[in-house]
Amino acid sequence: MAIIEDMTMNTFYEGQDLSTRSIGDSNCIYTAKVISRTQKSVRIDVDGKVVSRRIFLDYDGNEAIMPFGRYSMAPTFRA
Repeated sequence: MAIIEDMTMNTFYEGQDLSTRSIGDSNCIYTAKVISRTQKSVRIDVDGKVVSRRIFLDYDGNEAIMPFGRYSMAPTFRA
């Protein structure tokens, strides 16, 4: 029996639009667009700035990145 994985559900891909809400203010929404990716990192465009971030797995096994660094209330984009 072959296992079929839906790559668009839990991995980042080029051209993907990302968004997440702020932990402290639910009216604040962060957005970004995936420019390119490698096996371990992803390049995103956040407000006109292109940054590269390391991919990690969240508690559900989905890929995730923290575009502004790792701190207690940092926004996290999940694929």
